[in-house]
Amino acid sequence: MVTKSLIEKKNHAIWNDVTHGNLKAIVATSPEEILAAQKLRYEVFYEEMGAIPSKETLAKKYDSDALDEYCDHLLVIDTEKNNTVVATYRLLRREKSKQLGYFYTASEYDISAIINYKGNILELGRSCVAQKYRTQPTVKLLWRGLGTYINFFDIDLLFGCASFTGTDVKEHATILSYLYHNHLAPKEIQPRTLEKYFVNMNILPKSSINNRKVFASLPPLIKAYLRTGGFIGNGAFIDTQFNTTDVCIVVKTDLIKGRYLRHYF
Repeated sequence: MVTKSLIEKKNHAIWNDVTHGNLKAIVATSPEEILAAQKLRYEVFYEEMGAIPSKETLAKKYDSDALDEYCDHLLVIDTEKNNTVVATYRLLRREKSKQLGYFYTASEYDISAIINYKGNILELGRSCVAQKYRTQPTVKLLWRGLGTYINFFDIDLLFGCASFTGTDVKEHATILSYLYHNHLAPKEIQPRTLEKYFVNMNILPKSSINNRKVFASLPPLIKAYLRTGGFIGNGAFIDTQFNTTDVCIVVKTDLIKGRYLRHYF
């Protein structure tokens, strides 16, 4: 299911300038474009990062689930390589989640505070970039596309899971502690890991952490969320299927810092 308003406005002027050289950001408007995004997700999550596929996923060689039908799929394509999909985001708005019955994040976190938020909310998921395209221009363009989408639907709050590769909490102790001490979301919008999965992020004392050094070591996507004024939910989640340690990101679009608002949005 692709958003009708975006199908009708596929060539709308808002998307004309979301380009960089041979790269262009679009919203998928055909089953073929969505399938290309799902194949990229399989390549990155399963073949590269070591996620454990079901027999069905292994056989079909693409990543999909029940949410895909209700989501919009933001793509970055390479126009010089037959519009190959090189980056993607999966976007689920509140009205679509009501049709589906849930948000993906709710399988890991209590997001009742977010659900109760009065503004327009958007769940971000399945973000990935093809290995050869993990450059600043690609990531910037993906975010410019996200900014275009946010403005199109007047989104007030973004949320979703972001991941660190690996499931050993000890390996991520410094980063998780840094996030807990410096970027915890305010209570009124704070997600919390479901109790049966809760992993305490308050592992090391704040005084033992070199904030500047830890921030520099963060994955680019999480670093970008924090630079835009984003927050982290309380508690981590161990995703054994995808071989990751997850944190929940929350961003209020009205708090996005000035230079990033101008640069991306």
